[in-house]
Amino acid sequence: MRQDVTRQAHVVHDDAANAVPLADLRFRVLLRDDDWAKLPPAVRRRFSKRVADGNSVVYVGEVLEIWMSRAGWLIAQAARLIGAPLPTSCDSHVPSVVTVTEDRAHGGQIWTRLYARRRGFPQIIHSSKQFTGPTGLEEYVGFGFGIALTVHVEEGVLVFRSNNYFLKLAQRRLRLPGWASPGALAVSHAELGDGRFLFTLELTHPRLGPLIRQSAAFRETPS
Repeated sequence: MRQDVTRQAHVVHDDAANAVPLADLRFRVLLRDDDWAKLPPAVRRRFSKRVADGNSVVYVGEVLEIWMSRAGWLIAQAARLIGAPLPTSCDSHVPSVVTVTEDRAHGGQIWTRLYARRRGFPQIIHSSKQFTGPTGLEEYVGFGFGIALTVHVEEGVLVFRSNNYFLKLAQRRLRLPGWASPGALAVSHAELGDGRFLFTLELTHPRLGPLIRQSAAFRETPS
């Protein structure tokens, strides 16, 4: 049923004056109608934009804030073993570029995030978003490790929250126990106006408390 819906192109009339054309419903179907309607029109358009197979959308911006506790820094460094999915530098006010590429092979999207550093090469983070699994959305970060995500709207902000972490080996899927997870992950997308949006990543451990917080502002480049 979900696959049938995502193949369709619709127009959702959010109000009489503003109709938002939907070419991609994969994020839309993860939310209730009333929650989707609470998002700013620019956010609805951004997450309804169909990218042709193999093509990309590019967002350019700047890291505004990056903070890590000592434990957060250690976890970020340890995560290098599975592709460094977490920021490893505390450099702020440096350029950042995010590229979203349609992934024909898996029916999802490849997200590539580049964070400049004041010294050395930029950090590049790759992940694959796939519209599958019990929650309808999973993000794979490397070496079979993935995160099952749930999608929420909180005060007009689109928020992705970790539901569980897992390891996928061939056809086997092993859910990681709580003690083996880095903590609760929350990634939010908030509209700033004038074509800009705020990306925020927060990682919080139930015992260690806040581990990592990163925020960056982006703008889509012309097609």
